[in-house]
Amino acid sequence: MNKRHREAHLNNSPALLIDSEGLLDQARLQLSPNRDLRPQSATIDLAVIHGISLPAGKFGGEAISELFLNQLDCSAQSNFASLSGLRVSAHLLINRRGQLTQYVPFIERAWHAGQSTWQGRKNCNDFALGIELEGTDEVAYTPVQYDRLVEVLALLITTYPNITTQRVTGHSDISPDRKTDPGPAFNWPALRRRLATFRGSQAT
Repeated sequence: MNKRHREAHLNNSPALLIDSEGLLDQARLQLSPNRDLRPQSATIDLAVIHGISLPAGKFGGEAISELFLNQLDCSAQSNFASLSGLRVSAHLLINRRGQLTQYVPFIERAWHAGQSTWQGRKNCNDFALGIELEGTDEVAYTPVQYDRLVEVLALLITTYPNITTQRVTGHSDISPDRKTDPGPAFNWPALRRRLATFRGSQAT
């Protein structure tokens, strides 16, 4: 599927698909240079939910993509100064309208977790998928973001069966000394209920 076809079908299909290259069919594709190969021994078995807004607390615009593409003008905003030279990415961004942008194929390693540990295993980038939600710790995420997130997670759990509903976590859980996102505004109980419903429907 070429880029024009991909963008034309954004949000128009009832089902999401991942192709053999690890690309989501309904996502706008903007490949980040901030990616590399996973270790050969790595198994994808964790999904990490993040929250991000640029400028902080502001929604919309292309600043998040510019950050992940190393194109952000760090002199444009005073609070961008700390981002100068930062090389980060995520596999997927879900914006406030539920639109999807993919920066790294799922089969590759995105640079989203940083120093991190999950159940005694360090370097979560090796085995995790990073999903960014446009938002802040304190502002409620939108209903359509949750709808899209459930769709995406259901697909990832099906495609990568070592990711279970219990292996969906937040950035704050793998880097508790450094990160707070997706924050108290994120409704974990609602997400868990919806994922449990998905797993129940799979079993019938």
